Amino acid sequence: MINSKLIKKPYRVLIVDDQETNRDMLGMILKEQFEVIYASDGVEALKRIGENADTLSIVLLDIYMPNKTGFEVMEYMKEDEQLRNIPIIVLTSEKSAELKALQLGASDFITKPFDTPEVIIARIKRIIELCDGRKLISTAEHDPLTKLYSRNFFYEYAIRLYTYHPELHMDAVAIDIEQFHSLNALHGREFGDKILRLLSDEIRKFLKETEGIASRLEADRFEIYCLRQKDYKALLDRLQKGVNSSLPNVNIRMRMGVKEWSEDIEPLLMFDYAKAACNMARGSYQRPVIVFDELMQKREVYNQRLLNDMRTAIEEGQFTVFYQPKYDIQGERPRLCSAEALVRWQHPELGMIAPGDFIPLFEEKGLIGIVDSFVWRESAKQIAEWKRKYGITIPVSVNVSRADAVDTSLVDKLTELIKSNGFAFKDMKLEITESAYTDGTAQLINIVKSLRNVGFEIEMDDFGSGYSSLNMLSSMPIDVLKMDMKFIRNIEHNETDRRLVTLIIDLAKHLGVPVVAEGVETDKQLEILKAEGCDLVQGYYFSPPVPPEEFEKLIQKEIEEGKAK
Repeated sequence: MINSKLIKKPYRVLIVDDQETNRDMLGMILKEQFEVIYASDGVEALKRIGENADTLSIVLLDIYMPNKTGFEVMEYMKEDEQLRNIPIIVLTSEKSAELKALQLGASDFITKPFDTPEVIIARIKRIIELCDGRKLISTAEHDPLTKLYSRNFFYEYAIRLYTYHPELHMDAVAIDIEQFHSLNALHGREFGDKILRLLSDEIRKFLKETEGIASRLEADRFEIYCLRQKDYKALLDRLQKGVNSSLPNVNIRMRMGVKEWSEDIEPLLMFDYAKAACNMARGSYQRPVIVFDELMQKREVYNQRLLNDMRTAIEEGQFTVFYQPKYDIQGERPRLCSAEALVRWQHPELGMIAPGDFIPLFEEKGLIGIVDSFVWRESAKQIAEWKRKYGITIPVSVNVSRADAVDTSLVDKLTELIKSNGFAFKDMKLEITESAYTDGTAQLINIVKSLRNVGFEIEMDDFGSGYSSLNMLSSMPIDVLKMDMKFIRNIEHNETDRRLVTLIIDLAKHLGVPVVAEGVETDKQLEILKAEGCDLVQGYYFSPPVPPEEFEKLIQKEIEEGKAK
């Protein structure tokens, strides 16, 4: 939709026609909404255009007139730098004139005898809005940091280019900076802002060489709408080199996604595809540039199906919560002490959908909070049910995402769940990933402090997968460190990974918090972790995630072994 704020009123319209009746008829139609001036031939038209060049919004130009034809007027305007951007609508009854008029720069046609007043006004407004947009490019709202175009203006102008200039086969390009939030956290926001300004400067240099526009949409996300490039890897390398040359002591890595022009795909969808391709390039050193293709489009269709079906899945009970046990391994025997809640989706048509398919998708689209809330409710009821049934409490860890943390009612929601189900705050532990801390440190720390103040215990999940500095870690309010499973996978055979595990366990001891190791699958891994002083483990060695009824068998076994002892 065209943004009406881009329209300036009143418009000044020049009507050029040698027939007085035509001038009067158009004047009567337009005078209520426009300021109208007149010319009776080409010579007078050029005089009026010259006198009003700075204020003239559009010219309605007849072709066949004495003294100077409309074609001659258009040729003169085309050669004049000041006049060439004034849009022209040609008044004609001859189709044969349209091609030449287009070649000379005509924006549209009004046929004789004239269309209905509504059609004429709509055509004039459409052309003025488009051309006002072109003129406003230099003064439009910009991102204050990078001076590139604002999101709304960028998308609106891209739509106009696509709609009114189909001959320009323009591609959508999305660019992200790898681990930008971590760079901000490690070096400070001023340093991060410097990176953004350097990248925007490089993008502007590129756009001086080709047709295109660019925007910084949010944080470190940039988008470019430009003519097709032969080699997008070369473009990324160019941008990368330009930024790194100004910051020789820091390695800045970027990734790029591209959706090439397609006649039947509008810019907004093209940028969705480009962003999806850019996300696929995350963390890939081998493929920092990905061009969206047919297979990816099928994946996007699949993703859209998941998004469309999500709310129905909640209502119909397609989502279920599985529980993976955690064992204390520092006693004589491993002892079941808690569990992690993990959501599963049994789709009636698509079957069991892998969490890796829908969880990152829902996070990206801002929908993960709906699923998280479902898991919280089910887990709270399950903790209460097991307490009633077995007389013991099995604490359950649930995920709190970045999206949840910006919910001002989060503390109240979780508190109500605890009170309504009748167990202690410490029995529902809250897992927050390390990357969430580094992505939004101040805000997240404040909400975590509020949660801890009412009695919740906080687990930092996937520790070691991000870039937390020791200084940051000392200020992060946490009660448990949970090691990323990639460290556990190779500790039997890789001395470096084993030393890293030892380092993390020692760090946790220094902070006075227990350590959980996930992904434990072998006797040897368990033996090493116990020897190094790891407190808790989970993984297929003991059990995969299982539905509640299967988990109850583990509870019953634990009770029996406890009695036997």
